[in-house]
Amino acid sequence: MKILKDIRVVELGTYITGPAAGMHLADLGADVIKVERPGTGDPFRAFKGGLYSPHYQTYNRNKRSIALDTKNPEDRAVLHDLVSTADVFIQNFRPGVAEKLGAGEEELRKVKPDLIYCAISGFGTSGPSRDRPTYDTVAQAASGYLRLLTPPDNPRVIGPAIADSVTGQYAAMACLAALLERSKSGEGRRIDISMLEAMTHFNLDSFTHYYSVGEVMGPLSRPVVSQSYTFECKDGKWIAIHMSSPTKFWEGMLEATGQQQLADDPRFAERLERIKHQDDLIEILTPVFKQKTRDAWADLLLKNEVPHSPAYDSDEALEDPQAQHLQIKVSTPSSELGTFTTVRPPYNFDGAPELDVMPPPTLDEHGAEIRAELQKRKAG
Repeated sequence: MKILKDIRVVELGTYITGPAAGMHLADLGADVIKVERPGTGDPFRAFKGGLYSPHYQTYNRNKRSIALDTKNPEDRAVLHDLVSTADVFIQNFRPGVAEKLGAGEEELRKVKPDLIYCAISGFGTSGPSRDRPTYDTVAQAASGYLRLLTPPDNPRVIGPAIADSVTGQYAAMACLAALLERSKSGEGRRIDISMLEAMTHFNLDSFTHYYSVGEVMGPLSRPVVSQSYTFECKDGKWIAIHMSSPTKFWEGMLEATGQQQLADDPRFAERLERIKHQDDLIEILTPVFKQKTRDAWADLLLKNEVPHSPAYDSDEALEDPQAQHLQIKVSTPSSELGTFTTVRPPYNFDGAPELDVMPPPTLDEHGAEIRAELQKRKAG
């Protein structure tokens, strides 16, 4: 099921965007070789001390690692030999840095003319913000997305590194498109993708609302219209409900909660009124949901066909019967951890999930192996 088993990717990436792009291609079976600095490697390795932080592990499974100091002529030559065998090259440095490392497009295309060269940046390769340092929060804010996540009464950054992850996924998708085209044209492409461009596209719904109807969306715009709720239950656990627009889900929720009298309340009798008075409904239902445990509410909502789910933490989600049935959690032996456990790729090709996973490599774990492959290729 390794769909991209004949594709080689060289990744000169750090932190998230570049490594995430490489991981998506590796998850599809590509041979992704991560090029790192000797001694320290990807800075994400040391985010919690040592050289194998969970931050690093997240975006670097299914890869091989080689340590090269490309400022050293001999190591730079190894990088070029490696690129000559590659289909895709990924880097996520500020504009101009890759060129100083001997990894600019012009230099690499001399050794691999049909190379797909993917350059990920914060704000693009030109313009007044070209050289600004950019991380996840900066891109979220610049794209208008941060305001959709931030509690308006207590502004603070919340949630995971969405901009980094989204940019990596868009970059991987662009690489796949370029590979498809190259299979027909025989020519490589340069791909430029910035975190700003990726996140504004990801935030497309917000811009569509503004340009179409003049609405500036806020953090409650979507959950109010979609009639989405989160309630705390008797046991302190949460349950989430998303009723959308079908009336049957509203009626099912009233039946499940024993609040049928609300159907006659003019504030809730019709969907647009329920949208207008969502705060009132939350005030009514909050003490109701505290009367039963999360599991009890889940049973009642399921019986009445209301779209819902327990709002799991990460220690619970993959133990859900459906998650177990889909074999989403996978494990493999690891020299560093004993057992490396992760989430498998979401794809099922011809009905079969990809359950095999390689643990994230230790620094330079495959250096000797990769150098031997290159030497054998030269000799052959």
